[in-house]
Amino acid sequence: MIVTVTLNPALRVGYEAERVSRGAANEVSRVSYRAGGRGLAVAKVLHTFGHEVVAAGLVGGSSGEVIRDELARAGVATQFTRINGESRRILEITDAADGTVTTFGEPAPFITTEELGRLAADYRALMADATAAVLCGSLPDGLPAETYGSLASYAAEAGVPVVLDASGSALRHALSRRPALVIPGDATGDPAAVTVPGPGTPAADGAAALVADGAGAVAILSGGGVRAVTAAGEWRAELAGQHLHRASRDAMVAGFVPGIALAWSWPDILAHVIALAASSDPAGDVDLEAYERLLPKVTVAP
Repeated sequence: MIVTVTLNPALRVGYEAERVSRGAANEVSRVSYRAGGRGLAVAKVLHTFGHEVVAAGLVGGSSGEVIRDELARAGVATQFTRINGESRRILEITDAADGTVTTFGEPAPFITTEELGRLAADYRALMADATAAVLCGSLPDGLPAETYGSLASYAAEAGVPVVLDASGSALRHALSRRPALVIPGDATGDPAAVTVPGPGTPAADGAAALVADGAGAVAILSGGGVRAVTAAGEWRAELAGQHLHRASRDAMVAGFVPGIALAWSWPDILAHVIALAASSDPAGDVDLEAYERLLPKVTVAP
């Protein structure tokens, strides 16, 4: 069982109107609801490939219930820790006339010490049957920067490898807990914009520093491919003619998980990651036939 953890999920509410006029009443022609958050997107991709996965984390209020229901419809099992606050919503307003999208994001709910304690207990219970844990995304208000570090420690105690997709202090605090794989995050989710901690540090050198600080491996994602850096060496994988879009990041993160859990070779892991990312669409859905067709075309080199 793979456990994905999303501590700051969002309910993405889509409004589409024939034309959006500022300062006026606008009639909405279509409304959509979608569970948002990196860990939730990773869980959906893993489920598509037949992996047993449980989406965990923090949800609350009516938005939290819709998030749970949306994942259930997608076939993803959930074991969320409930909070008193309302899970944040992101409103996406599409002007059908010109295709522009205007987004409004609510602030994250504040997480209390009591809620954090219940999250820790729920997570440790899940680790008893887990084969891998995936910790993704930003931290909501009220959670200390070392939260991911604590979750990584609980997983280590249970002998469960951790894939960490985070940035800033949340990443740095978790390094000493020796996650199996670190994927440095960025603020936009754009695979072409990922940076590695260390001002002015070349990505490969920055990744090597993260390995020296405790990461088992570091993956650097870019629009043209992915590079993996370990203490034993480096590998780069790419697919000719393919440029990965923003939604590819979640598929790439999901692609690492089975290989980390089952100790695949790095060339096999990276080939799977690139083919999976290239076969995903902007909505995050994966075309399995495209994956099978693209997998043999991926090139991996030291």
